[in-house]
Amino acid sequence: MNFSTIKKSISILLFGTSLSVFGQKVNFNEHIAPIIHQNCSPCHREGEAGPFQLITYNEVKSRAKFIQKVTEMKYMPPWKAEHGFGEFQNERGLNDKQINLIKDWVLAGMKEGPKNKKTVPSFSNQSQIGVADLSLKISELYQIPQNNKEEFIMFSLPTNLFENKKVKAIEFRPGNKKLVHHARISIDSTQIMRVTNGKSIDDPSIGAFSSVMMKEDYWYGWVPGTNPIIYPKGTAKILNKNSDLLFNIHYAPNTKLETDQSSINIFYEKDSIQHKIKTAIIAENYIQNKPFYIKPDTIITFFSRTEPLPYPINIVSVQPHMHQIGKKLRAYIITPDGDLIPLIKINDWDFNFQQTYQFKEVLEVPIGSVIYFEGTFDNTAANPLNPNRPSKPISYGWKTTEEMLDLIIQYY
Repeated sequence: MNFSTIKKSISILLFGTSLSVFGQKVNFNEHIAPIIHQNCSPCHREGEAGPFQLITYNEVKSRAKFIQKVTEMKYMPPWKAEHGFGEFQNERGLNDKQINLIKDWVLAGMKEGPKNKKTVPSFSNQSQIGVADLSLKISELYQIPQNNKEEFIMFSLPTNLFENKKVKAIEFRPGNKKLVHHARISIDSTQIMRVTNGKSIDDPSIGAFSSVMMKEDYWYGWVPGTNPIIYPKGTAKILNKNSDLLFNIHYAPNTKLETDQSSINIFYEKDSIQHKIKTAIIAENYIQNKPFYIKPDTIITFFSRTEPLPYPINIVSVQPHMHQIGKKLRAYIITPDGDLIPLIKINDWDFNFQQTYQFKEVLEVPIGSVIYFEGTFDNTAANPLNPNRPSKPISYGWKTTEEMLDLIIQYY
């Protein structure tokens, strides 16, 4: 056996690849940067959800061992839905080859490689998906109350549209990523709700407008981990002329001088469409084993179901939602013929990594089908995410220390 053969054999033994022993062929610019820039940098950069940047060689090298560990664990990139129970076009994750390449690079000394081509992509700080047709933001910097309490504040954003618009994509941009807990966007076609701008939902003056009928009570929602949604070709949401977007923003408890000026990017569909996107929510009122009440030191599963669908639908996406003591969930459909259509299954719910799951192919659901949704909650002291020590009764509410069990479905 000659020297080159021995060298190659040792390389395979040490690194599981045909790269040289000392990693002269695997380097950041040629091999690792494409993986990082496609899968990590979109969130790990200025203005996005990641807590630190991962773009340049030095940024990645400084956290290389950490990156190796979390990719081998498949903790990053974050993806919570179980593979095979629903197929999604926006699925995140690295394949085994990419994971091993990162490992080899780290073990071989994290070489930078040649700089003879552009290795740092340019990102927009305004959007993840491009230049919006309509960008709206809270009219003024809002000073978040310093009372150490959760706050739910309303903001009215006039669109000033002179004609109806077909919306193909929506992107909410939290202005204060540390304190914006979630945002619910409704459509106010009356313009009456403008007087609620900057007020708490507990403000007595808002109660007088509780009977105002929204054009759409739930038009879009953002929670930590949510990516922009892009609707399938030939479909769009409709944004009516003269409508206002109504933000209901949930702020985490705060004791310091903090401000927020969250915004939203809206992208229009220029071509004709065949279908209008609608939203339905399977909420707590669909639970069959009521009440929605979780006793201390208990683990319980709640079961929701709809009535048989009165017409066929085509499901574009699902977005499940629970709070801190949520543990796992499953949603599926049973057709009149007894067939099962999987929607989503999450075995390890993580409140910090929520998102809208868009199906790879639109799901055709026949008339008479029933949608089922199950959620398990762990209100024991053994749950490290339980907000109460000792555990306390928990029931429905918007606060983080309360609970919800929602499945948001976008369909046509």
